Amino acid sequence: MFERFTSDARAVVKGAAEHAEHAGSRSVDAEHLLLALLDREASRASFALASLGLADRKESVRAALGDARRRAGLSQAEADALAGLGIDVSDLVSRVEEVHGVGAMSGDRRHRGWRSGRPIFGREPKKVLEGCLRIAMAHGDRRIGDEHILLALAARPGVPSEVLADQGVTYEGLSRVLYGGGEAKAG
Repeated sequence: MFERFTSDARAVVKGAAEHAEHAGSRSVDAEHLLLALLDREASRASFALASLGLADRKESVRAALGDARRRAGLSQAEADALAGLGIDVSDLVSRVEEVHGVGAMSGDRRHRGWRSGRPIFGREPKKVLEGCLRIAMAHGDRRIGDEHILLALAARPGVPSEVLADQGVTYEGLSRVLYGGGEAKAG
């Protein structure tokens, strides 16, 4: 499948691995793919994000991803569902961090002596990459670009799509910008 990836899509995958490694994470998560997409410039995905007004709000996306990581990767919707059961995730995170330090629930191993090569791709980012293949095929694209990774992230439930939606970036909006029906089309 990777032979069908454009250089921009390969750069996103590589960038995601670098984000995971920098964080000391054991695995590359879907959030790392979104972080790598935010780093891109002059690509179809960066055009789509800029067209939807995200160019000036990238830091708020990074902050929201960091907050979710501190909650052990729980989306805000999942935290709200737990609140309905009487479980205050913020309180739980605070208590754990009091005892074990900030970021203890994030799964980062930077300060715990873990070091065993490069991080591996987890189940969620693998599903995102499979999804981007289906999206590319559905649009008649022979190559998989970084825009397909972005669309796949926006289409899958989870932290990346929730964070994007909070910023007004949805699968439908991205599709309009990238494939027509919107004010601009990525070329």
